[in-house]
Amino acid sequence: MEELRGTLAAPVAQNERIDEIDVLRGFALSGVLIANFVGFAGGGLMATDAQLDALATARIDHIADLGVEWLVANKANTLFATLFGLGFYIQISRNGDRPGFTRRYSRRLFWLLVFGVLNFLFLWVWDILNLYAIGGFLLLLVRKWRTKHLVVVGLALALMSNAILQYLAETAGVSLMDWDPYSDAAVIERQTLSLAGDYLGLVAHFWRYTWDEWFAGGIFFAWIAYAGGRMMLGAAIGRSGIVSDLKSATPLLRRLRNILLPAGLLASFAFVMLESDVFPLSNDATDALVAVLESPCALLLAAGYATMIVVAWQSPTGKALLTPFRPVGQMALTNYLMQGFAYGFILFGVGPGLALGGKIGIFAVVLICLAFFAFQMAFSAWWLARYRFGPMEWLWRWLTYGGSAPAMRRLAPAQAAT
Repeated sequence: MEELRGTLAAPVAQNERIDEIDVLRGFALSGVLIANFVGFAGGGLMATDAQLDALATARIDHIADLGVEWLVANKANTLFATLFGLGFYIQISRNGDRPGFTRRYSRRLFWLLVFGVLNFLFLWVWDILNLYAIGGFLLLLVRKWRTKHLVVVGLALALMSNAILQYLAETAGVSLMDWDPYSDAAVIERQTLSLAGDYLGLVAHFWRYTWDEWFAGGIFFAWIAYAGGRMMLGAAIGRSGIVSDLKSATPLLRRLRNILLPAGLLASFAFVMLESDVFPLSNDATDALVAVLESPCALLLAAGYATMIVVAWQSPTGKALLTPFRPVGQMALTNYLMQGFAYGFILFGVGPGLALGGKIGIFAVVLICLAFFAFQMAFSAWWLARYRFGPMEWLWRWLTYGGSAPAMRRLAPAQAAT
C-alpha cells in the first residue's frame, strides 16, 4: 500500500504521502478492530448466548451489537481491501514498467503471506493478511485488464459473501464441516483451554477450526473472491484518475457523499433489521435476502464513508478531527498485528491474559476498542515522530528489498542539512 509520489525502492517522504489514503486506512483499521473484537467476543466464539444473556448489561449489549452490525461489520474490511487495490494501482502507475517490478512486488506479497500465515496459526484465527497477499497476486495477473473489466469482474466477486456460500450449501444439503465450532460445547472447550492457560491447546483447537471451515469447507475461497473483488474495484478507482487530484474532485465527491452516505446508512439499517428477524418473513425468505443484500449494503456504506472522509479532509475542521487517524494508517501493518494481541490479552487466560471470554458484554468490548484505538493513535504519532517506518513496515521493507537494513531513525533537522 504505497503512495503515488513515492518510488518502489525508496521510502516515501512525509511530505510526499497522500494524506487522504493514510486517513482512510486508519479509519478502516478502527472499524476492523471493533468488528473483529465484537465478533470474537460474541456468541458462538468465546461466549455462549446464554452467558451473554445472563450479563447485567445484556440489553445494552444487544443494542451495541446491532450498532456494530449496522455501522461497522463488513464496511471496515470492504474499505480496507479497496484501499489495498488502490495502493496496488498507485504502485503500478509509478513502477509497473520498470525492470524487476513484478519480481519485487511478488516478494513483497510473499512476505505479507508469511506474516498472515504466522498470524492465523499462532495468534489471530481470522487473519486477513494471507487473503490480501493472495489477492495481490490476483491483481498482478489482471493488471493489464481494461478498467471496465476490472469493474465488472470486481463487482461480481465483491458481491460474493459468506452468507451466499452458506445459503447455497445449506440449500443443497451440503455440510461444510464435520463439527460445529460455534456450538456451546466448542465455546466451553475454548474457555476451558483459555482458563488453563493452555496456549498450545488453543492453537491446535483454532487450527482445526481454520482447516475445517476455511479450507475444507471452502469459506477461504469465498473470502478470496470477496476481498479480491474489492481490490479490483480499488484498482479501477485508481485508474479513474480521481486520486491524483482529490482537492479538485471535492465537488463531485461531495455530491456522491450526499447520495451514498444516507443511502448506505438506510440500506444497512434495513439489512440489520432483516438479519435480526425484525421483519415477519419466513426463515427461507429471510436467509435468501440476507445472503443477497449483505455485500451490496456493505459496499454502499463503505463508499459513503470514503467520500465523507475525503470531503471532510478538505476543510480545516475536518482535517483537525481526522488527523489522528493518519499515523495509524501509515503504520497499518504494525497496528493490525497489535490488535490481535489485544484480543488475546482480553479474552484468553494465556500468560498475563485476563480470560474475559464469556464474562464481558459487547458494550464493554466496544469501549475497550475505543480506548485501545486511542492508544494506537497516540503510539503511532509518537513512533513516527521519531522513526521513518512502523516496526513491521520496516521489517517488511527490509525483507522485500534485501541488502542492508533501511535506516530507521528520523534525522534531526541539523543532521539532515549536513
